[in-house]
Amino acid sequence: MGALEPVEERENSEKDGEERAEEEKEKREDEEHKDLEKGDEGFEEQVGRGTPQPHGDFHVSMLQRLNPSNPLRVAIPGVTRATTPSPAQPRSTSTPTPQQTITTLNSTAYTNRISLFLFLLHAVLAVGLVCFLIFKGIQGLLEPGQVQRKERKLLKYFLPQVEAASLLSITLAFAWQKAVRTWPKFMIHFILWSTFLMSLSAGILLICFQMPSTDGVGVCFILFAIGNGLYACWVTHRIKFCSKIFIKSLEPASKFPDLNQPTYWMLGIGFMWMSLWILAVMGASNFYFPPLIIIVLVLSLAWTAEVMRNVANLTVSRVIALYYLRGMQCNTKFCFQRALSRNLGSACLGSTFVPAIEALRIVARGLNLLEGEDEFMFSCAHCCLHIMESIFRYGNGWAYVQIAAYGKGFVKASQDTWELFEKRGKEMEAIVDSDITSAICFLAGVCSGSMCTIVVAAWTFSVHEGFTATLSLLAFFVGYLMARIAMALPHACVSCYYVCYAENPDNRLFDKTIPDRLNLIKSGRDVVVPTPRVPRHLPA
Repeated sequence: MGALEPVEERENSEKDGEERAEEEKEKREDEEHKDLEKGDEGFEEQVGRGTPQPHGDFHVSMLQRLNPSNPLRVAIPGVTRATTPSPAQPRSTSTPTPQQTITTLNSTAYTNRISLFLFLLHAVLAVGLVCFLIFKGIQGLLEPGQVQRKERKLLKYFLPQVEAASLLSITLAFAWQKAVRTWPKFMIHFILWSTFLMSLSAGILLICFQMPSTDGVGVCFILFAIGNGLYACWVTHRIKFCSKIFIKSLEPASKFPDLNQPTYWMLGIGFMWMSLWILAVMGASNFYFPPLIIIVLVLSLAWTAEVMRNVANLTVSRVIALYYLRGMQCNTKFCFQRALSRNLGSACLGSTFVPAIEALRIVARGLNLLEGEDEFMFSCAHCCLHIMESIFRYGNGWAYVQIAAYGKGFVKASQDTWELFEKRGKEMEAIVDSDITSAICFLAGVCSGSMCTIVVAAWTFSVHEGFTATLSLLAFFVGYLMARIAMALPHACVSCYYVCYAENPDNRLFDKTIPDRLNLIKSGRDVVVPTPRVPRHLPA
């Protein structure tokens, strides 16, 4: 008996040591889950695993994740284990995949810091310039003379119309977002054809004023309306599938009542900044080189509004992506803070390149249709389409999902996202490439801008016709930017649906919408016309 006592003591001490190690690992795992999202309400369902996980078995599931090689390792009283692993053996095992994913999802690194620095520097300079120009406007208004008469005329015949356009634009922005979430299928048809009617009406109205400046602007509106009508006819066969994706992708939004708040904050901040920006435009007339100053102000406002839109996009993308990928209900406020801090650099970089990419897509489509047998046009199309191939791999609008979910940089997220689509086959790539969600959001902005133009042009022509063309363009610009910010939520939901499906098609939250579409394409019963990125006459 005396000889057996040291053996039993060693075995008991080894058991106690293993149990303490298991408790420490479990405690660390629990803390990491809590740190992933401060406002998480927990796992409602085990997405991608195939079976729901009750809350009562939460600790058992954590043990299973901690010990993938032996998930049923349970200490049974009275039974002595045949072999006792050495203390170094657990350390040599590979780290479980879920723990790596959790660490990646909780990335604390700031993305694209150079872009973040440049935007913050631009913001400081823009605020200083706007304040200075407002001061110059007030100074010119107080000093008697020709400048005072000019400032008073602007204050009487310029400011009310632009402020009215801002108020109308934010009202339309709220209406767009509410309508798209409530009637997604109807709104796709409505946006396509209402944009055609509104832009055509704005063009006809401006031409009716019979002034050279308004005639030029009116012709641009009419040409755009013609192109819009042709596009609406061209994408008719895509509308049914796009409507299904819209309806399905907006379903998770109802689970987060506060998901609209980041967009509302961006709209409110955008409205206040545009009000000050308008005063700065008036003050620019009392400074050197007014046209150059106004161009700088326009570019600054465009970049700022695009960053605001992408901040809302990143917030919604993180909430919805974590719901799809992990079944988590995240705190929208925490995701909003993350988008305004760690991911703001990616939003700034994407805001610079994504609009240019979308413009190049339109150019590529046009050149592809015009190339024909002309050698010069063929060369232009060939060059442009190869540029598109490169650009789409290093910068695309789908990247915001992985930026929000994993904290990647803009370029890395763009590459990884497009690789996900390519891994699912050419059919999946064609479906994503032919998606019209971005076009719908763009046309919603054009429709709002056209409505603001109609109201402001009619008003201005009746009080001071000399400002009609300038105020028409300004009203269109303000209305377009506000509507684009409002459409960030549905755009982000659709992007999350595509990207998260490509990452995990077996997720129970996805229905048969995309698989059925893929099967139709593979069987030849459906045809997708993608954005041309590789010339048809040359091998890829």
